[in-house]
Amino acid sequence: MKLARLLQLASPALPVGGYSYSGGLEAAIEAGAVTDAASARRWIEEVLAQSVARLDSPMLLRMMQDPGTWNARFLASRETAELRAETVQMGYSLNRLLPDLGVPALALEEPSFPAAYAHAARAWGLDPREALVAYLWSWAENQVMAALKAVPLGQTDGQKILLALGERLEAVADEAEAMADDDIGSFAPALAILSSQHETQYSRLFRS
Repeated sequence: MKLARLLQLASPALPVGGYSYSGGLEAAIEAGAVTDAASARRWIEEVLAQSVARLDSPMLLRMMQDPGTWNARFLASRETAELRAETVQMGYSLNRLLPDLGVPALALEEPSFPAAYAHAARAWGLDPREALVAYLWSWAENQVMAALKAVPLGQTDGQKILLALGERLEAVADEAEAMADDDIGSFAPALAILSSQHETQYSRLFRS
């Protein structure tokens, strides 16, 4: 039963609107930094290593114990308006859905997506590490799906990228579990710059 709950929480079928965001990837494509399967893989791996692994992941683990404090810190860490809007919209949608799935809504005025996700995982008694790996897989899958649409890439290229990303997720979870509070923080200036440019990009498929 817990495996089914974990799969449901990480599923792209979860109606939180994740498909409408690229997390800055579309701006990288527009800027010419991502042009093919190799550069798409490199971009996603770098965002995973420099941002998601070092900030989102350890914060998600802490949100399973103290959602309020770490939710506020996570929102403050979003470097552009659209990246903040992305996590707030997805967090709102998941938090609104949870009561229909038997989980009381998280009592925060503005829950981020990882805060709502962590709240659901804790309510369902999911193992924190497994919940984190599933979260990372969901993030990676969304990035690859965005690349398939916007580069564009073929389905086989997408599966090869997912295969490579999947092999790194356990190490990311190890790093997150071992990280001290003072070490949490990302360094992805290119992502922040391109995301800010995406806010005024003339033609786009995604909301971030």
